[in-house]
Amino acid sequence: MHTLMGCFCLKKLRHKPGYEAPINLASETPFTVNEVEALYDLFKKLSSSIIDDGLIHKVHLFRKNFSLHSLKPAISRTSLRIDLLQIFDLFDIKHNGVIEFGEFVRSLSVFHPNAPEADKIAFLFRLYDLRQTGCIEAEELKEMVTALLCENNLSLSEDVVDLIVEKTMMEADTKRDGKIDDEEWKEFVKKNPSIIKIMTLSDLKELTLAFPSFVMNSGVSDLQQPVKN
Repeated sequence: MHTLMGCFCLKKLRHKPGYEAPINLASETPFTVNEVEALYDLFKKLSSSIIDDGLIHKVHLFRKNFSLHSLKPAISRTSLRIDLLQIFDLFDIKHNGVIEFGEFVRSLSVFHPNAPEADKIAFLFRLYDLRQTGCIEAEELKEMVTALLCENNLSLSEDVVDLIVEKTMMEADTKRDGKIDDEEWKEFVKKNPSIIKIMTLSDLKELTLAFPSFVMNSGVSDLQQPVKN
């Protein structure tokens, strides 16, 4: 009887596929252990909405009202809704069609105020590279500008949008080959730092204050948090 109860308890404590220990993820990201735990509770709520297997599937994206806005109030209006499928592919680091908890935390950490600027620039480049060709072309840039305007409830004529795209390409495409590669992108962002503002979500810095009810009792104090590299 005791053996059966012991097995039952172990089964209950076993985490689902894709789970990684918060202390390990905290050592690799700007998040604290308690913040990772808060994210895990959020991740479980998202992943269990349709298929309760501890993973986020693309089918979740088509569920009514599902989006990364489920992370409110920590994540309010951001460009994360521009193209959920594009975001899904960027978060799916292993490219196996699902988002595991570790991938979720690592990808979301790019938006942390303390994340390296280089990571933010690289992530945004991949977001704009809609066709994943390793460069940003004028048509992709236009799609992203249009999506950003729509996300922020702004409306500009197509002529104005075309002018914005043309001016951006003229400034960023220094090689004059009709596309922006990663080197040109880095230089362009250096000259226009406001571009990556959407890559920083200030509330992620104090996630446990935004979601106090989601913090679990890890027994890990602030003094015991892993040292960041």
